[in-house]
Amino acid sequence: MVLAKPGLELVGAFGERAHRAGMDLGEVIGLDRAIGIPINADLDKVIEETRPEIAIQATCSRATDAAGEISILVQHGINVISIADEMVYPQHKFPALADSLHWEAVSHGVSILGTGANPGFVLDLLVITLTGVCADIHTITARRVNDLSPYGPSVLTSQGVGLTPDAFNSGLQNGTIIGHVGFVESMHMIARAVGWEIERIEESREPIVSQVRRATSSVTVEPGQVAGCHHKAIAYVGGIPVITLDHPQQVEPQLEGIQTGDSIEILGSPHLNLAGNPEIPGGQATMALAVNTIPRVLSAAPGLHTMVDLPVSAAMLADARSFLPEGIKKESG
Repeated sequence: MVLAKPGLELVGAFGERAHRAGMDLGEVIGLDRAIGIPINADLDKVIEETRPEIAIQATCSRATDAAGEISILVQHGINVISIADEMVYPQHKFPALADSLHWEAVSHGVSILGTGANPGFVLDLLVITLTGVCADIHTITARRVNDLSPYGPSVLTSQGVGLTPDAFNSGLQNGTIIGHVGFVESMHMIARAVGWEIERIEESREPIVSQVRRATSSVTVEPGQVAGCHHKAIAYVGGIPVITLDHPQQVEPQLEGIQTGDSIEILGSPHLNLAGNPEIPGGQATMALAVNTIPRVLSAAPGLHTMVDLPVSAAMLADARSFLPEGIKKESG
């Protein structure tokens, strides 16, 4: 996507997998040609060789795992867009880490943003945007039903896909089954935007047991095995449940007549109900958000930002440089 955007120049690539070091990026991402950019397993080295203006950090989900790479980039004066789920709103769960990254970015004159389809858009930013037409809000309920089939083994494993129900429940106990990463971040982003103080969040994770055989390129699920995880979270304010996020995700849901989609209901003044199907595709949407936010991040004030802090991103169909102040327009992207 970066390669296709006018005004952006892809100058380097870092990858943690040592066996990919030296491989041409074009071949690794499925192009039919080499593009002359080798994957480098040494982040400091690739930075020194390419001197990028901004980096997309896309190697993990946890904020604590992402922080080291982000800090290295920031210390080299590089703006960062991260798709690590917890980086969408690390201020609640990791306040010290968020504060450290913020002031490190300020001191080096760069910006950091966490983004993604979910968290980062569907169950938080889109919800917040809808509240803008409300005079009052009583409750918010948002639901995302999605298909896990496009994802690889690491994601499917975290959802318990292919396990027996007993093994799924054991995985919940030992922490190998995690469901969706991002409910806490989404809820606190919403709460901050509308002025609520969340007192507690209750979460539940239940196995979605398949009644039919389901097969993807990564896994085959037999009848009686787990096809996905139904993860639900409820946030309370003053003892009242005010935010409910419901996220059943599974492989090949259509084989049991389940239609994917996203819906948001806000009880208030006025009462709003927005729904669409099929789902907003998570992988494609996350990639688009990471690229389309580049002009916003480059023109933002230094520091750690959330999607609520910056102007709404739009599809970057024109030259990215046309959106930036003159002082930020440089030769490489």
